[in-house]
Amino acid sequence: MALILLIDDSDFARSLTSRILKNAGYDCIEATDGISGLKALTTQTPDCILVDMLMPGMDGQKFLLALRNSNSAIPAIILTADVQDSTRKECLELGAVDVLHKPPRAETLLPAIESVLSRSI
Repeated sequence: MALILLIDDSDFARSLTSRILKNAGYDCIEATDGISGLKALTTQTPDCILVDMLMPGMDGQKFLLALRNSNSAIPAIILTADVQDSTRKECLELGAVDVLHKPPRAETLLPAIESVLSRSI
């Protein structure tokens, strides 16, 4: 099954999202911020990245920028409680393939991941 890198500073949100992923049969690597997420990419090659927008240190937008600057082809989905169209637009311009609202629900998260994974096959 696909490997998902989940980056979120909230223990609760990570636990909730990880449970959804594991119940759907995905393998999951967890990171607590963008910096540790980038570090995980030095040893693992996930099929998809889920990244929170607001985190201390390196937030989701800075992570997307770092991912783009590294020429990575790994698709990233932003998870955010921010519902502004400008935020969505900025994330998509930085390379996110989708922007989903937090807290994630299996009904929206899993189809988004399946869509991303089916494009990379």
